[in-house]
Amino acid sequence: MKILAIETSCDETAIAVLEVTETNDIKILANVISSQIALHAQYGGVVPNLASREHVKNIKHVFESALKEAKLKIEDIDLIAVTHGPGLGPSLLVGLTFAKTLAWQYEKPIIGVNHMDGHVHSNWLELERLMPDFPLLNLVVSGGHTEIVLIRSHGNYEILGETLDDAVGEAFDKVARLLSLGYPGGPAISKLAESGDANRFPLPSPMAKSKDYNFSYSGLKTAVLYLLRNLGERGNDEQVKADIAASFQKSAVNVLIDKTIRAAKEHQVNGILLSGGVSANKLLREKLHIAATELGLPFFCPKMIYTTDNAAMIGAAGYFKWIAQTKPNASWKDVRMDANLRLS
Repeated sequence: MKILAIETSCDETAIAVLEVTETNDIKILANVISSQIALHAQYGGVVPNLASREHVKNIKHVFESALKEAKLKIEDIDLIAVTHGPGLGPSLLVGLTFAKTLAWQYEKPIIGVNHMDGHVHSNWLELERLMPDFPLLNLVVSGGHTEIVLIRSHGNYEILGETLDDAVGEAFDKVARLLSLGYPGGPAISKLAESGDANRFPLPSPMAKSKDYNFSYSGLKTAVLYLLRNLGERGNDEQVKADIAASFQKSAVNVLIDKTIRAAKEHQVNGILLSGGVSANKLLREKLHIAATELGLPFFCPKMIYTTDNAAMIGAAGYFKWIAQTKPNASWKDVRMDANLRLS
């Protein structure tokens, strides 16, 4: 089966072409991404209307580039998979309209994919070893989401815990702005933290001792704000900034790892997965890998190119959703946008 996948939930215009065998082996024939980071960096974050405008401008070119790279024509495609939520409404609408138009014009079956389901299935892209049997546990961390997801089978999820306010990626961005590091904040803080002392400024790990699996990052962000206010001019010192970045990163990451490992023990899973934009964070990847290994569980995390928003993960999720349906929903008329779509 050859799948054309389209992702425009935020500020990346992404289209991929996948080929999936009868044994569920996924081959990525093309994975084209047009990023808008440079455009939104001057505003310190994504501006929805600007993002949708760029999607409109870029999507046809990205589509043609993906087919060219895959050495295919639209007539060769067996299924169109498109993100229909969650995300920014104006951005989602561009990709969804483009996908539905293709499905109508070329009479192709189409399936709507949950963006977060895509992040879950990014772990199935270019697997270097066999994925263990279900159940599995996936920590999904991004700019808009922080969730511990129990995976009972493809598409059968239970959110065990999630953020009650700021997502961890959002907290990274906000702290980066406080430290004048620019956008996106995650990579900037991670890089600066490498030269910092993570023990210099003890910062809180909100809800670390709560018995549930929920998270809260607004308090940690506020603690950094008050710390900088108390430091005054000293807060502009580069070494002080590095120490703050390292201390913040330590607090943010530790609570993610502690709750993920506790959930893995309680639900007796067969493997621990990490995905989403923040899964690119070096400290988080390394520490969760170590913690999973100490627990005797295999650890999976997508390659860097699949941590951020991309269409290959949407294609993978779309495939597994398609084959799981007894009566596949193939009509372009029935795929609708839901900017607040939940994973379970």
